[in-house]
Amino acid sequence: MNLFSNLFKGNTNKNKSKDELGDEQSKFMPKTKVAIEERFIIKFIENGGKFLYSESYNELNENLGLILKENSWTNDDILITKNKIKSNYKLPNSLKINQNKSKCFITDCENLIADDGSILISSNQIEENSLSDFPENLIVISDTTKFKNNIGEGLTEIKSKSKKIPSNITTIKNFHISKEKDFLSYGTNAKNLYLILLEKGTI
Repeated sequence: MNLFSNLFKGNTNKNKSKDELGDEQSKFMPKTKVAIEERFIIKFIENGGKFLYSESYNELNENLGLILKENSWTNDDILITKNKIKSNYKLPNSLKINQNKSKCFITDCENLIADDGSILISSNQIEENSLSDFPENLIVISDTTKFKNNIGEGLTEIKSKSKKIPSNITTIKNFHISKEKDFLSYGTNAKNLYLILLEKGTI
């Protein structure tokens, strides 16, 4: 079993304190390796996010199916705006693109931000739309290379890998609407958010 599973298959840890969770995780993984992942997961769950870890594309699709079953969503309830999401993560061909009426939006992201457990997205995911234009239910699919310590690191990577810097950069924090928002998260609304994380390099 991949070492990440000790950290990320965390449903059994949901009732444990942060100190207990940290002590348990440190038994299995070097602290220098898990620090950023651990910080993100703790903050993400505190924010109200729901997390599923996948060691393979097959497991990713199984987790996706469980989410759909749990919420009684059919393929007709799903919104996917970009074909690359389906191809990059080997999602079923039966999932459709650009549904007019949908209950759940499936997308990827730019980065996973450890400092506050937020998810960094841009026009690459939502074009020039506002998050409020999308369904209140959101499934984000990402992988283990996407962790960044803070928004600054995320923005630096976006700039370094993009010939044209995307617009509409924002964070999703789902979760609890804060009284004060920074300029990157201003105007976003809370979402019922699931994160499916794929172990990078799996088949």
